[in-house]
Amino acid sequence: MKAISLIALLLIVNTTFAQVQRVDKVLDSCIKRNFNGAVLIAKDGKIEYLKYTGIANRHYDIKYSDQTIFHLWSVTKTFTAVLIMQLYEQKKLSFDSTISTYIPTYKGVAAKKVTVRNLLTYTSGMFHKDITPEYLLEAYSNNIWPLDTFINKYLSEKLIDTPGTKFNYNNGDFILLGKIIENIYGKPYEQVLREKILIPLKMQHSGYLHHEDIIKNIDEGYSNRDSSTTEFYMGTNYYSDNFYSAGAMYSTPTDLLKLDQAIFNHTILKKETVDLMLKPYHELGDVTYGFWVYPKKFGKINTLLAERQGTGFGNHSNWIHLIDKGLTFILLSNTDTVDLNKMRMDVIAAYLGQ
Repeated sequence: MKAISLIALLLIVNTTFAQVQRVDKVLDSCIKRNFNGAVLIAKDGKIEYLKYTGIANRHYDIKYSDQTIFHLWSVTKTFTAVLIMQLYEQKKLSFDSTISTYIPTYKGVAAKKVTVRNLLTYTSGMFHKDITPEYLLEAYSNNIWPLDTFINKYLSEKLIDTPGTKFNYNNGDFILLGKIIENIYGKPYEQVLREKILIPLKMQHSGYLHHEDIIKNIDEGYSNRDSSTTEFYMGTNYYSDNFYSAGAMYSTPTDLLKLDQAIFNHTILKKETVDLMLKPYHELGDVTYGFWVYPKKFGKINTLLAERQGTGFGNHSNWIHLIDKGLTFILLSNTDTVDLNKMRMDVIAAYLGQ
């Protein structure tokens, strides 16, 4: 029996070593194109691969390390979706209730026409004034807006599609979800986020970013000039507060893994709630409540993939969970030199040996 156990252990070690070598090869090729950031791979919550590379702050030549904090941008939306699912579990919210049910002061024409379900699936059908070329800088970069002012000014426009019929990715639908969370709890979104997710999961290196905050070890985002992999510039001024429940968070790879495990192991939400959260709307591009979920093939291996991305001003975040295999892949970076959507597929294929 001892001999069999030793052989099994050696096989596991050799397999893991081969996986690491293959992933290293992919990462090395990306480093040659000036990838800066982190790659984490975990099996059933146990980290099997975690590497940091490149520069987190080019002003002071500070390299990435396990101390670095990353901007998450739209990965924030998954935190918001979890908070909504918790309210659903508590029977404090119905997916089929309209905006006006939870935001009685909302003045937009969508008030009694758009449901929580529509907001979760980016199908409000609303004209999103905040992300139009004419108003984008005004909404997010040139001014700091109180939440209610932002909603009244940018998220109360006409309907251009029938709610629930057309997918249209935006920030506004999830900002309205954040306001719903605030109204139901009677507390600021940031406080609810801490109390319901960050503190229970001991996500000590995650939080909500205000524009004036000084966060130790947080990285900076850089755009590459004219597609260069060596020449960078920092984005224009922006107010992270205005992205609110749609994009204002920061975290680390290991903290994100805690949320990943809490969701997929049903410790922060019940299994039936997670199943509902992950049920894809195929007619809307496989969107779910907080993720996209769809079957994916890597070589000869079939799997069911859940994903969530975020991007802004050079920062990129990419979170993937292979639902049927218990595998988590988290890629974070602060430059545009490497396409994280392609890189993550290469990393997954390498890990799987395909």
